[in-house]
Amino acid sequence: MIRHIRLLLGAACMACFCASCVSNKTMVYLQGAAGTYAVPQEITQAFELYVQPDDQLAISVSSKKMELIAPFNNNTLIGGGNNSLTGANTINVASGVSYFQVDKDGNIEFPIFGTLHVGGLTTRAISTMVQEKLVADNYIPDAVVNTKIMSFKVTVLGDVKNPGTQTYQGERLTILEALGMAGDLTNSAHRDHVLVAREENGRRVVYELDLRDEAQVFQSPAYYMQQNDVVYVQPNKSQRVRGSIGYTWLSIGSTLVSIAVSIVSLIVALSR
Repeated sequence: MIRHIRLLLGAACMACFCASCVSNKTMVYLQGAAGTYAVPQEITQAFELYVQPDDQLAISVSSKKMELIAPFNNNTLIGGGNNSLTGANTINVASGVSYFQVDKDGNIEFPIFGTLHVGGLTTRAISTMVQEKLVADNYIPDAVVNTKIMSFKVTVLGDVKNPGTQTYQGERLTILEALGMAGDLTNSAHRDHVLVAREENGRRVVYELDLRDEAQVFQSPAYYMQQNDVVYVQPNKSQRVRGSIGYTWLSIGSTLVSIAVSIVSLIVALSR
């Protein structure tokens, strides 16, 4: 009799252990990453943004001679926003900031130079191009140019705690950071079917990521966000995760098993 009770006790413990393993495997992000990256690995993906039509740019031109930068200071940003740009207004240096909206052909109308094609360029490349023109044409021999994308926004929808459109001030944003800004996935969300819809080079593409797979996440073209990306987290009603019917029954079952284990333990103790 006691032998049978002990076998029942062992089976109950094993059931609890297996239930716990299933839940963790379903929920945990980046499984195996600690082992894979125990030795640091070089990051090969570039995170620089490329200017797209309808982007809003702020271009700062700095010089020691205030009168030279007057044509480059319109202080107006189409669509609203702030009027500051990192790197401007240093000591004894005058800076002018001009704001531009990139048209459908990837062009802006820049003071003095007229139409400049900036579509497909990085902010660094735009700064270099403008600075070289100002120096080469002897407009501002000591010109220093900085460019910033003012309209970097990402939309996160679906089964997250705070869905909506997020505006980001920098140029480096990963999908994990975007999900963090949205409050993370809810416990009833699919971690293995996260979609990223993106428009690039006049085409629309959709990437699918499994957040549990560290290799798939870090190597995905969608790991680094681009402006106007849309992230969709699918709701999960079939997996055994918190908030789903399956998880509810699993929780009830685990509770009943725990009660049974306690009763069996008490019987074993009294029978000795």
